[in-house]
Amino acid sequence: MSTFETIGLIGRKGSHQVVDSLHALLALLEKRGCDLYIEEETATLVPDYSAQVVKKAELGQCCELVIVVGGDGSMLGAARTLSEANIPVLGVNRGSLGFLTDISPDEIEHRVAEVLDGKYTREERFLLDSVLSRGQHEIGHVDAMNEVVIHRGASLRMIEFGLYIDGQFVYSQRSDGLIISTPTGSTAYALSGGGPILHPGLDAIALVPMFPHTLTSRPIVVEGNSEIKLIMGDYAGGQPELSCDGQTHLALESGDVIHVRKKAQTLSLIHPLNHNYYETCRTKLGWGSRLA
Repeated sequence: MSTFETIGLIGRKGSHQVVDSLHALLALLEKRGCDLYIEEETATLVPDYSAQVVKKAELGQCCELVIVVGGDGSMLGAARTLSEANIPVLGVNRGSLGFLTDISPDEIEHRVAEVLDGKYTREERFLLDSVLSRGQHEIGHVDAMNEVVIHRGASLRMIEFGLYIDGQFVYSQRSDGLIISTPTGSTAYALSGGGPILHPGLDAIALVPMFPHTLTSRPIVVEGNSEIKLIMGDYAGGQPELSCDGQTHLALESGDVIHVRKKAQTLSLIHPLNHNYYETCRTKLGWGSRLA
């Protein structure tokens, strides 16, 4: 009997490679006698299967495990939805990097079978909760697994904002923006902005300025339960934005206040037993191997 009996599937559209992996998964899971649920858009990729079709948000209500086939972007989208239900998620990599989706396509039958047999590790990753307020009104409330970013949008002009941490004023800054990153996101956009790599086990948040006007402005790492507040200053031209995981975008105005804090719910990531974070970094980031 499998450790997980009820399995949900999410696959990225627009890739025949994803479809191939979905077929391999469905064959394995049917052979194991699992009850299958397929996210409604994913179901259009494999119309020959008669699994139950549900909305993405409903997977968390009816499944014991959700398998995501795609890249890290697919996992991010699933994470923001499924974290509320505390459903573990396993990733099959059909993207370019695969920091979060760590089973390769040629390992599907072996590695997924191991997970179903209870041979896996489980890791909790925290998300960020961001609230945008304008005057007395809440304009938007969005989550991020990688990062919350304020940026200048399409304009070439810098934006200005004030940063507060736990109610204490840190600085006013003129720059292209600020990346507020979880440890998960430290190998994503924040890394390209010059931020530090944070081990996913750390309870910490990195704040990475984007092309600041002062050369002494450097990334800051703060405690994971910190309350972060940003107040937007004046800007000339363009339309600044608040972006979460590069997938959700809200327009910003002068005087807007953004509160960012750790989300109460976490995402449970399932890894095969051979998962090694540093090996992933070596492979994905091109770090040097052993001398001998």
